[in-house]
Formats: sequence, C-alpha cells, structure tokens
Amino acid sequence: MKDVTKDSLFNDRIIVTQPASGYRFSMDAVILANTALLRPAGRICDIGTGCGIIPLVMAYRNAKIKTIYGVEIQKSLSAIAVENVMQNRMDDRIKIIHEDINHITVDDLNGPVDLVVSNPPHHVKSAARANPLLEKALARHEITLTVDHLLSAATRLLAPGGRLIMIYPAARLAPLLAGMKNKQIEPKRLRFVHSTPEKDASRVVVEGVKGGGEDLKIAKPLFVTDEKGRYTPELDAMFAK
Repeated sequence: MKDVTKDSLFNDRIIVTQPASGYRFSMDAVILANTALLRPAGRICDIGTGCGIIPLVMAYRNAKIKTIYGVEIQKSLSAIAVENVMQNRMDDRIKIIHEDINHITVDDLNGPVDLVVSNPPHHVKSAARANPLLEKALARHEITLTVDHLLSAATRLLAPGGRLIMIYPAARLAPLLAGMKNKQIEPKRLRFVHSTPEKDASRVVVEGVKGGGEDLKIAKPLFVTDEKGRYTPELDAMFAK
C-alpha cells in the first residue's frame, strides 16, 4: 500500500488510515455524518465513501445502526476503507463495496436502504483546474460521479419514504434542488454551513425524502468558528468522544 498516515478521532477511539498525499477526508464528512445521525435508520448506503470515514463515524456514534454500505469506485481508497473497517472492528456492521455506483442495484445491498448519505465531488469537470493527482481529481471533480448519477442512484436504492442527506456547495444549491425534484426526491430540510458568522455560507446540508410531499424547512445555520476563530461548541461536540 502506498504511503499513508494514521489519524484518530474521538480521543483515539477511531483510528483512520488515509493516503499521505492523496485524497484525505475533510470536515464536511464529519458534519454530514453527525447530521445524518439525527435521522435514525437501520440500513444506510454512503456513496463515494473514500476511506470510509462517514460509516466509521456513524457506526461509532450509534450502536443501533445495523448495516452501512460504503461504495467507492477507486480501488486504492476502497482498500484503505476496508482496512479502516477491520482495524476498528466494525466489519460486522460496515461493508465496503469497490464498484461504480452506476452499477449498484438493490440486490447488491440485499434490498433497498433507509438512508443514502454522500459527500460527493463538489466541482463540475470544467469548473476548475482538476488536481493532477488522479485520486484527488476523482474525489473533487465530477469525473466519474456527477450529481445526476448520485441522485439516480439514490432513487434506485432508497426504499419508499427513504431519505437522502448530502453536503454540497451552497453556490450550487439551485440545480441540486431541481435535480432532486426531477428524481422524485423531495427536498425537506436545508442547513447552511458558514466558516464564520461574518461570511456567506460555503456549504449546505440537504435532506430529501423519496416520494415525499412539499414541506421545506430551513434550519438554523451551522457556524464552524466564532468571531475569535475558535470552533463553535456545536462543532466541538461533533469531534467529542
């Protein structure tokens, strides 16, 4: 295996192997995992799982979660995700699948899931100069996973009434909501994420329900740091043991 680092969360209760110079998980993944935990679900699929960070956080935080599937197209990252699952002794609850999400069916997941989560690539292929390191480029740019692919997969894999929760650039919210409605995933809840109280939102956490009715709620904003540059209590709690 290529050069990796060993990092930890929750006072060393979760050990996370990551590429030393490739794609590494960000705060977005931790925010998404903690947000998704507010919607209890027995069976979960994480699309574009990377090193498996979202399944690891969710399984650690909620012992009642039965099964989490992490789907990852990149062989190198899926191998690291498998290692992370094994070294944290969560292989009875987390299953890593090395496959293109466009090829995954409900049969591959032993039936429809209750919740789909995703921290997908945030840049359209032509919007910014892609990272020359392929691993980072695939994770950050819509090269193999477009938002349309993601929404199609969520519609295909979710049970009726199942939920999709994802984190996405706030600037791209309008086409995302339109795409969700086109795939019969009704937007139900938005929460904007600001790096500081003075700055505009950079991210938005979006929740939708397959076949849901129109009833959109805007939650209070999430601030990463306060006016003095310190993590807010809510952010601190996401990393607490």
